[in-house]
Amino acid sequence: MSASLKIRTLTEADLGFADAVRELAGWNQLPGDWLRLLRHDPDGCFIAEWDGQPAGTATTTSYSNDLAWIGMVIVHPDMRRRGIGNALLEHCIGHLQQSGARCIKLDATPLGKTVYDQLGFKDEWSLARWEAEGLDKCGEIATPAPADVTRIGSLDDESFGVDRSRMLHALAAQSHTIVQASSANLVEGYGMLRPGRNASYLGPAVSTDEAVGRKIVHSLLSLSEGRRVFWDIPDQNSAAVAMAKQLGFTQQRVLTRMYLGENAKPGAPNNIWALAAPEIG
Repeated sequence: MSASLKIRTLTEADLGFADAVRELAGWNQLPGDWLRLLRHDPDGCFIAEWDGQPAGTATTTSYSNDLAWIGMVIVHPDMRRRGIGNALLEHCIGHLQQSGARCIKLDATPLGKTVYDQLGFKDEWSLARWEAEGLDKCGEIATPAPADVTRIGSLDDESFGVDRSRMLHALAAQSHTIVQASSANLVEGYGMLRPGRNASYLGPAVSTDEAVGRKIVHSLLSLSEGRRVFWDIPDQNSAAVAMAKQLGFTQQRVLTRMYLGENAKPGAPNNIWALAAPEIG
């Protein structure tokens, strides 16, 4: 690592720079998303400095020893081509492995995938971001159970792979949340819609039942108030992909979910109707 480069822990005092570099990258997160990441893993978010000047960011999210995540790897445009992004990524991997993470995942763009391949990451499955505008009337509205996210644990654990209840509670505080229950009061699915800088973000959303999944998505889109919506969908959930096309969404970009280490708890992407976000899964 260059003597000019230093990587240290990100603090709340750095969030102004973090959001500014996010803005330059054109990403959709809000300041509250940075704060949520920092509060979830205060020792796992990092800032790179070049000759004492802030140059880039990266975050990690630890769910358990079975799974941790890397996200928000952003380098200021004026600081590129100095190895800062690679150094941040390697720092995150080292931090997580030292913390005991047996599996590290991320969602890679085609450009970033080349770097991750070289570091030993393997492909798990593909996904795409879908985008649409003006979806203020999207059909049937679900009659939700009280939005108590403590009830969705087993359904989400099975689909995502591990317990991420702390993150779900934090996301619910930022989101419209629907928890759909059966007549026997059993949770059949849930979903969230939250604001973003460029668009409302649909996700996470999970259901093992196609009719329930469609109903939850319809309901959340009807809460979008005509604003642009981003919706990240695993390609393995063909029903969700077909629904996005039917509603007039267009594919904005493709990504690859990748993992490093032992992928012992892969989850069930066919039950995932919307990701929580590329930076957290």
